[in-house]
Amino acid sequence: MTTPAAPPRRAPLLIVANALRGALIGTAELLPGISGGTIALITGVYERLIDSAAAVVSAVKALLWGPGRLAGFRAEIRRVDGWLIVPLLVGMATIVLTLAGPIEGLVAAYPEESRGLFFGLVAASIAVPIGLVPRVLRSRSSRAAGLLVFLAAAAGAFLLVGLAGGGASVDPPPLWFVFVAAAIAVCALVVPGVSGSFFLLAVGLYSPTLVAVDERDLGYIAVFAAGALLGLVTIVRVMKWLLDAYRRLTLLAMAGLMLGSLRALWPWQVGESGESSATGVPVAPFEPVLAPILFAVLGAGVVVALILVERAYARRLSEAVQIPAP
Repeated sequence: MTTPAAPPRRAPLLIVANALRGALIGTAELLPGISGGTIALITGVYERLIDSAAAVVSAVKALLWGPGRLAGFRAEIRRVDGWLIVPLLVGMATIVLTLAGPIEGLVAAYPEESRGLFFGLVAASIAVPIGLVPRVLRSRSSRAAGLLVFLAAAAGAFLLVGLAGGGASVDPPPLWFVFVAAAIAVCALVVPGVSGSFFLLAVGLYSPTLVAVDERDLGYIAVFAAGALLGLVTIVRVMKWLLDAYRRLTLLAMAGLMLGSLRALWPWQVGESGESSATGVPVAPFEPVLAPILFAVLGAGVVVALILVERAYARRLSEAVQIPAP
């Protein structure tokens, strides 16, 4: 007979690993076309993040409206996985505050190579939500419904990306517009396949936002953070409900969104002027050809490595929580 033992969640190595997860998610949030939610899925923390975020929302709601304000707040806040959330937020903040400027420059200077890397990352990541789909026998109509949801999500993402078409930067942007855009863009933290940075690029706020972060424009950052908080509170509860009530279809929709978003990451794109563009119309490969392909292979390899490491860690943890009874 065996008895479960709590995993060593406070181990320094695990804290460092969660900070690195946060750094990867933060990097994704700075890159057009790649979703922080996708990286959270790859690194195995997506559902834990959703659960903890939902607990924070419930705690704030209990504190403001009750019942039993303080008691309700404490009860909900205990459900937050602090040993995941705190290191992850530190890793995200560190990357966003230090790399916002350099990343904007690299994406602008090497558009084909950058998109090639991101294309490989996201293409390989589609296997993650598909791998999480419950493996149970289903009727032919149920399988058809799942396929329809997958294809509809992919088509929707593909069409929406096409509407982006190279938005010019809004400079200076009105603060009300920053607030609304942030509330929408933050969905990328929660919905894999939906890129917040690409949305900001499409509406002309990508460069102004990165410049504001790089130059510590506190007014702009505060308005953006307020909008993001509003969007996060709303979408987290929706996603938790969908994962609880319609897990299979929700995961298939995530995979479809990721597939459709690959249009934004096709390495070779041209704008209205006919020159290479950060957002534009996908075209046949032109020079450089080899470098984007190699970067795509590298990106896919990184995802495969992350998946293998996460599975090995989960397997070791599963074995560790079972110890012989005395």
